[in-house]
Parts: sequence; structure tokens; C-alpha cells
Amino acid sequence: MSLTKAPPMPEAKSSDSKLMNRFLNAVEKAGNKLPDPTLLFVYGLVIVWVLSALMAQVNLDMVHPATGETVVVNNLLTGSALATFLASMVKNFAGFAPMGIVLVAMLGIGVAEKSGFINTGLKKLLSITPAKLLTPMLILVAIISHTAADAGYVLVIPLGGIIFHAAGRHPLAGIAAAFAGVSGGFSANFIPSGIDPLLQGFTQSAAQILDPSYQMNPLANLFFTGASSFIIVAIGWYVTDKIIEPRLKSTTSLDEDAEKAPDLSSFSAEESKAFNAAGLAMLVAIGLLVAAVVPESSPLRSPNGEITAFSAPLMQSIVPLIFILFIIPGIVYGKVSGNFKSSKDTVLAMNSTMSTMGAYLVMSFFCAQFLYAFSQSNLGTVLALSGAGVLQSMNLPGEITVIGMILLTATVNLVIGSSSAKWALIGPILVPMLMAVGISPELSQAAYRVGDSVSNIISPLMVYFPLVVVYCQRYVKGSGIGSLASMMMPYSIAMLIGWTIFLLAYWALGLPLGIQASYTYPAM
Repeated sequence: MSLTKAPPMPEAKSSDSKLMNRFLNAVEKAGNKLPDPTLLFVYGLVIVWVLSALMAQVNLDMVHPATGETVVVNNLLTGSALATFLASMVKNFAGFAPMGIVLVAMLGIGVAEKSGFINTGLKKLLSITPAKLLTPMLILVAIISHTAADAGYVLVIPLGGIIFHAAGRHPLAGIAAAFAGVSGGFSANFIPSGIDPLLQGFTQSAAQILDPSYQMNPLANLFFTGASSFIIVAIGWYVTDKIIEPRLKSTTSLDEDAEKAPDLSSFSAEESKAFNAAGLAMLVAIGLLVAAVVPESSPLRSPNGEITAFSAPLMQSIVPLIFILFIIPGIVYGKVSGNFKSSKDTVLAMNSTMSTMGAYLVMSFFCAQFLYAFSQSNLGTVLALSGAGVLQSMNLPGEITVIGMILLTATVNLVIGSSSAKWALIGPILVPMLMAVGISPELSQAAYRVGDSVSNIISPLMVYFPLVVVYCQRYVKGSGIGSLASMMMPYSIAMLIGWTIFLLAYWALGLPLGIQASYTYPAM
């Protein structure tokens, strides 16, 4: 078995490519002039405090569409607000969801990596993957990882860098491609996930403002999101191979002390034996999990028997399951291969992994404080409702309004990361508005999902953005927010344009959006 190196990528010489490179260079230069990401969150916190104090003096005359309560900006510079902030600092940090997800998952992944299990698995994967199909394979795996909640951020993205590095390609291009699939293509997937019923609940409630009897299937967008997977893979493939990697090879050199490319060109009989034993252990663990989930009375299901509902213990246990499903084969591989001599080696592998997470922990502390303050201020709510109100007042034709909804969602997504929180704010305004002109809630939700995905990868406020910066710094220590934003900008622009066109074409052809879904609603 031999791993073929990908041929060198020719540097694009067209005037359009040169213009794109100048634009991206400007974005990177401007972004990297920003302070360290940790300080950026500190300064952002101060800005939120000041803006909250100023905006609190303004009568906004806004009503929250879901609660019916008057929306006001809360002044965070009052004595009581500052006292509450101080009392909440530890809780904010300890409750910062991405931090727990990352650390718990990395404990298991670290053992699997240090034992050699992951490297041997990558060798076998690359032995059957043609070099030309490496990029689409990675993006497809990243898209499918959505089914396991946030697993892609801690598993697929760093492995993207390792795989590309081992194949003789730029590791940051692998990180970018995986990030584009995991986060930019968040609403593209063949497999139903917990986000489907979550959004359906908000959409149905919004539709019932106009029609109290309206019912909507949780999988109303399944066919569209499945078909969208092909579009996201195609866009990500083109952008990675034709734009991002040529630019990285010409402008971004790896540090001398960067992580070395693992030798994945061959594996020994001992490695194969250890991998087979570890793989068997993983299959047994998966088999036991499946056996525990299959019974309708399984405690891993939701109270009404669903597996993929957010309330199902199975979905809430994804990260612990990742820990278990990696630590078991990691230990078995280490024992069989001789890389782990005693149980102490397993603990040392975890310690080694945690030692690399210091920078992320520091960023997480200040990011948690900033996000808490931003949420408490209500500034994001005001921005979302203002944008929805402007779109509503323009009274545009249905097709143009759908495009406007995508653009509005993509913009609001830069400051409000939660998919459900945004839809809870703007859905009750936009869904009834579009129903009144004959556009169904299912189509409105599909448009929302497009906008909600495409700008994830360029928002520093996206909770996993700092983590991806850390992944990049393994190879290029000077990587910062500007570096990552400029690297992901072409994906975001291409997905925004391509996915919007795809939705409009899908609509024009009358293809089914999902189960029991409709494009039209009788105009009022």
C-alpha cells in the first residue's frame, strides 16, 4: 500500500483570482491587527457594557413576538447589574457548554491518538481514498458529523488538518474544508438530527399565529437538507482545491516547530493486528449501545419513545459516548501494540492532551463572560427584531423576501449564534408574513436554515471559532481571527450564493422539501 501525494496546486493567475487574493489578504491583514482573541472578548465586553448603558435610555417600542413582552435594553453598568455579573463569573465559565464538550471528548480522543489507534485508522482510510477525492470525502464526513451534535468540532476538524498534512497538502486547507462542512453546511445532512424537531416546534408555533390549526412534520425539510449535502460538498471541494489551498501554499508557510506530518504511507503487521483488535472492541461497544437503544422502552429514548429528540438521553450523551467509544479502542490498541505498558500510560495520554488546551481555556473564560453580558443586554434581540421589522415593512414579492430572509439570518447569525434563539425571535414575524402571500412555513424554515448556516464560519462570536483558531496554531502559531476569517470567507460567500440559488431552483422545480411539506399556503 502506498499513499499518493496530491499534485502541487497551480497558483491561480486570472484577474478574478488576483482580485480575490487581494481581498482575502486585506481581510487577513486587518483581522490579524486585532488584539489576541482573548483580549478581543475583553474589549467586546467593555463595548457591550457601554452600548447597553446608552441604549437603555432609548424607548425602542418593540414587543417580543414569542412572549408578548416589551423589549428593552438592560443597562449593565448599574450597581446591581455589575454585582450580578461578578457573582456569575464562575458559573458562566463552568457552564460554558463548548468547554465541557471539548474537554470531555478530547480525553477519549487523546488516548486514541497517543496510543496510535487514530493514526493507523487514518493510514487505512487513506489507503482506499484516491488523492483527488480526499477533499470531498472529508467534507462529506464533516456534514454527517452533525448527527452527533457538536462532535465534528472536536473530532473531524483537527483530523482534517492531520489528513491533509499526511497527504502532502497544506494542513490549514484540511482544517478549513472540515470547518466548512461541519459549520458552514450545518443544515445540510442526509440523516435527521435533533435540530429538525427543535426548529419545527418554533416554526409551527409561528404559523399558528395566523392559522391555529396548522400542523407541521418535524422532517419537513429532510429531502431539501439531504439534497443540499451534494451542493455543500461541491462548493467546498471547489473552494478548497481552487482558491484556499493555492493561496495558502503561496502565502502561509508552516512553522519550523509545527506538528510534523505523521507517516501514513504504510503500516506494519503489528499495527494491523492492534487496529483490528481495537476496531473489534469499538464495534462491540457500538453493538451494546444499539442493543440498549432498540427497545421502545429504552431509558436512552425520550419520554415519547423518540431517539433523535433533544430530550432523549441518547442525544444528551453524545459527548460522553464519544469519550467511551474512543478511549476503549485506544486502550486496546495501546495494549496490543505495546505502546501502553501500564494503566499509567492511559492517564499520561490524557494529561498530554489536556496540556495543549491551555490557550483555549483562557479564551473560554473571557468568551463566556462576553456572551453572558451580550445575552443579558438584549442587544442581539433588538438587532434581530429591527432587521425583521425592516424586511416586513419593505413588502417585497415572495421570492425576493425569501432571499431577504436568508441575508437577514446570515447577518444576525454573526451576533446570535444559537439557531433556535434566532428563529424564536424572527420566525413569529416572518413566517406569518410569508404565509399571508402564499409561502408555506416549511419553505420559510428551509430559507432560514440556509442563512443560519453560511455565516457560522466567519463569526468570531460562534462559540467554537476560538477552538478552530487553536487548531490552526498547531501548524502556524501566528494564526489569528483574521487568518481564519479570511480563509473561510470564500466558503461563506460561495455557500450563500450557491445555496440560495439551489433553494430557488428547488422551489421552481417543485421538488418535495420533506415529509408532508408544502411550498404554498392559501393566501389570506
